[in-house]
Amino acid sequence: MEVRLDTFTPSYKILVSGVLSDKVRKAEEILKECTLCPRECRVDRTSGQKGICKTGDKPFISSWGPHFGEEKPLVGRFGSGTIFFGNCNLGCLFCQNYSISHLGEGVEMSFEKLADIMLALQHGGCHNINFVTPTHQMPMILRSIQIAFEKGLNIPIVYNCGGYESLHSIKLLEGVVDIYMPDFKYIDPEMALRYSYAKDYPETAKAAIKEMHRQVGDLIIDKGIALRGLLVRHLVLPEGIAGTEGVVKFIAEEISRNTYINIMDQYHPCYKAFDHPPLNRRITSKEYEQALRMAQEAGLKRIDGITI
Repeated sequence: MEVRLDTFTPSYKILVSGVLSDKVRKAEEILKECTLCPRECRVDRTSGQKGICKTGDKPFISSWGPHFGEEKPLVGRFGSGTIFFGNCNLGCLFCQNYSISHLGEGVEMSFEKLADIMLALQHGGCHNINFVTPTHQMPMILRSIQIAFEKGLNIPIVYNCGGYESLHSIKLLEGVVDIYMPDFKYIDPEMALRYSYAKDYPETAKAAIKEMHRQVGDLIIDKGIALRGLLVRHLVLPEGIAGTEGVVKFIAEEISRNTYINIMDQYHPCYKAFDHPPLNRRITSKEYEQALRMAQEAGLKRIDGITI
């Protein structure tokens, strides 16, 4: 079915009456013995207990606004309506947003306030609502989307996550999220354990990305604007730590050669990276060129910024 910008309807507006409310209820139920992410802390976040993500049961937001540094199909002319969520379910030693993810920069707010932020971004012309690091706050997001939808929200939802997702959580988002934008950080469990404290990251990311693609398919872009589909990000790390060759091979062979992928070159040492060589240096131009070549040789046809 053709999807066009001038006739596009966000997924959440197509849901049968009551389905979104049911998703909100099921998601909030998970918080009582939290298994939202693969950590499965099983704490009762509704009674003040906090697990690895250090987050309760209300939206915890760091910042928001039009963002012009995202991929071109998300940014368009007026920007991506980005909302940065505080805290994180991963533990990356090199996180470039560590003040938000590790140091807890942000404020708790009501669902109504978060909904109003979405509507303000839409009113400002943003092409989408881009939830950054949403995994551990998915129930709060769903409830706020429901409120915003009832007040007139009418642009695509972007789920901009670290890739460390539970399948049952991603399945709850079916019919709500238009664009999934996961990272695929590592192919090697030992690297994932060493640098993000998540040995199961590669397998859980693979399963989550497969489910995301099943729901939304390859990225659809019309008139330069992304409307629906999967966009994968992969950050190249020094000395092949990220396992780029395995990542791009998986995407090409088990997802789709038409997957829109951003092979990112902006790694620079942050947070605790200075104490963990070789993460204490930027990548070289040769390392980045090798990563791009690997993606092309794997057969990927839609590499961000490259015309093939």
